Amino acid sequence: MCGIIGYVGDEAAAPIVYQGLENLEYRGYDSAGIALVNGARATGDVAADGGLTVAKRSGEVSNLTVPDAPDATCGIGHTRWSTHGPPTDANAHPHVDCAESIAVVHNGIIENHEALKAELGDHEFTSETDTEVVPHLLESELSETAGGDAVDLRTAVERVVDRLEGSYAVCAIHAGENRIVAARDGSPLVVGHGEDAAFLASDVTAFLEHTREVTYLEDGDVVDLSADGDVEVFAPSDDAASDASVPDSSASSDANAFLSRRPVDRSVETVEWEADAAEKAGYEHYMRKEIHEQPTALRQTLSGRVDVDRARVDLDVSFPEALLERIEEVQIVACGTSYYAGRYAARLIESFADVRTTVEIASEYAFGAGRDPDRTLTIAVTQSGETADTLGAIRRADSAGARTLAVTNTLGSSVTRAVDDAVFIRAGPEIGVAATKTFASQVTTLALLAVALGRERGTLSASRARSVLENLRGLPGAVQQALDAEADVVAAAEQYRDEDAFFFLGRDLGVPVALEGALKLKEIAYDHAEGFPAGELKHGPLALVTDRTPVLAVLTEGGSPAETMTNVTEAQTRGADAIGCVSADREFGTLDVAFEVPDVGLLEPLVANVYFQLFAYHVANEKSRAIDKPRNLAKSVTVE
Repeated sequence: MCGIIGYVGDEAAAPIVYQGLENLEYRGYDSAGIALVNGARATGDVAADGGLTVAKRSGEVSNLTVPDAPDATCGIGHTRWSTHGPPTDANAHPHVDCAESIAVVHNGIIENHEALKAELGDHEFTSETDTEVVPHLLESELSETAGGDAVDLRTAVERVVDRLEGSYAVCAIHAGENRIVAARDGSPLVVGHGEDAAFLASDVTAFLEHTREVTYLEDGDVVDLSADGDVEVFAPSDDAASDASVPDSSASSDANAFLSRRPVDRSVETVEWEADAAEKAGYEHYMRKEIHEQPTALRQTLSGRVDVDRARVDLDVSFPEALLERIEEVQIVACGTSYYAGRYAARLIESFADVRTTVEIASEYAFGAGRDPDRTLTIAVTQSGETADTLGAIRRADSAGARTLAVTNTLGSSVTRAVDDAVFIRAGPEIGVAATKTFASQVTTLALLAVALGRERGTLSASRARSVLENLRGLPGAVQQALDAEADVVAAAEQYRDEDAFFFLGRDLGVPVALEGALKLKEIAYDHAEGFPAGELKHGPLALVTDRTPVLAVLTEGGSPAETMTNVTEAQTRGADAIGCVSADREFGTLDVAFEVPDVGLLEPLVANVYFQLFAYHVANEKSRAIDKPRNLAKSVTVE
């Protein structure tokens, strides 16, 4: 949630920062703002003229008027998803100090902001946000001296962030200085290395058209970006990281109370996908583009990992042999769409690897109930790698001593540093808030993991493994067949767009797909939609079924289609229309609408999910919803 962009170099900063905000709007669109260091172009770190230019506005980025400041070559920007305070002009970032010489943007939550604000009683606050304490704290620090020397911006940022409790990515600029100083702890920040310029953002999509050379910052890092493109990173020293505790909010500003930091080298990596991968490419919405990208994403997920002849999978991760022999439980922790991907995978892991597999919503996860950490593998499933609840869960598992693994889409994300091993789903950038192609790639990656575990544990025969791997290899083509039938889905969406509610039904592997299908319709069409195990329909939900309640069902291999159809018929007898995703070798003549699913065995419910995605998209489009920017939602939830 929330997007940060920063630029310092020798070009006009305002248009670059604004373009970055447009690229990041999927992360938050309640309000947006820009702050620029005024001054004539300069080769050094000092702007010729003092002062800042700040422009901010509630609403979408397009509401923001870009400052006309061709000589300002250093700036920061922010697009907000509200936590503290409603989306108003005053609550929009950047926030400034009393003298309006310091501007700050922030992602995350500062849990001790009330205590810090009370300490700043002589400062004037103009917003309801937790963030506003930061520029005022910086103002206090910069007004002090240390040993007779003035405190500089980097030192001030270090002192301030060491007093913050919660999670943050904080970026600050100061009038008269062509530099940006930033810090992160629990919220993502990535540096972009340009020619005689440097970029800073919460996501590489913000600046990808300018550079693909990036450095992913780690928790505790403070980074100093200067006008000539120099980037210096400072991390807590080993002694400080192990021994120091964060001072409480009433502590003095004595430098000895804060962590000592040392310069560190962080690797520079190259982003493999091109900037146009994050563009709409002629589609009206990112979501529809990403639905249609699923065959390509799946091929990327499978590439180089599948050897059908040898019934083997190579995921570039190896577990200790002793763990594979003694493992008693696989735990999957995730949120939202990733949670449903985990539920799908759990069935496969139990079947292939013959090991108990549990799936927990990350925010509810606790390692306990007599579990033995030496016999447990805990898997975090997170598209962004920054989901706060999932990070918290995997850290609890790690603290308990369990082996940990991440299944994620994002190289350099926080989760990759919190786990023992990581597997990347390789889906490419996903901009639409409602996850589509990443769900399919998550399930596919986890299916590969299930096969690998089964083969290594000796619980999955070579012949069965070959069958599953053949179906995985056929999955991109099967998804393409569903996409080619989009016109039929459009017709169904037009027919049912105005109904009162929608029920999604499935059994076995169809259950997580039913849940995910309902979630998509809720997210982007704002319709009442519920997903159920089909057998549960008659245990209460059937009371809600009317002739204005269409039922959408997974009637495929892996989903007990005959039994599910029995439950669909129960709804039809109460007047409901029925829409079914049906295996190619089956026919249910009483369905009102049927979508054919090609033969890919246990993966057929994944193809049904593509029909559900298209249905949700076209219902929402018929209603003129903000499909890529659904109300109250953001792409990456980085606060608990």
